Amino acid sequence: MAAEPLRRPYVLGVTGGFASGKSTVMAILRELGAFTIDADQVVRELSRPGGPVWQAIRQAFGPEVLDARGQLRRAELRRRIFQDPQARELLNRVTHPIILEELRRRIEQALQGP
Repeated sequence: MAAEPLRRPYVLGVTGGFASGKSTVMAILRELGAFTIDADQVVRELSRPGGPVWQAIRQAFGPEVLDARGQLRRAELRRRIFQDPQARELLNRVTHPIILEELRRRIEQALQGP
């Protein structure tokens, strides 16, 4: 007897630490026909110069977290947020809502179909 097809789409979150196999799981899901969203890639897109996350970080931390080309100085930002818990909280507070909104938008778009 054949398996009954899914009647409604599922939204799954694949989480884990560094080198835990997230990319492998995502590749398998894509091979099975799943639509996938890579949150790391979304953050990279939103963090490009002029993007909404880039703007939020620049406003919260000032131009010193940007290099001469306007790119985020990620090492400097990382140093600041790991040395100062308040800076980490600020980073999360200004970036997470933007990122979550974009992830929700993409999920909704995927659920609507092609």
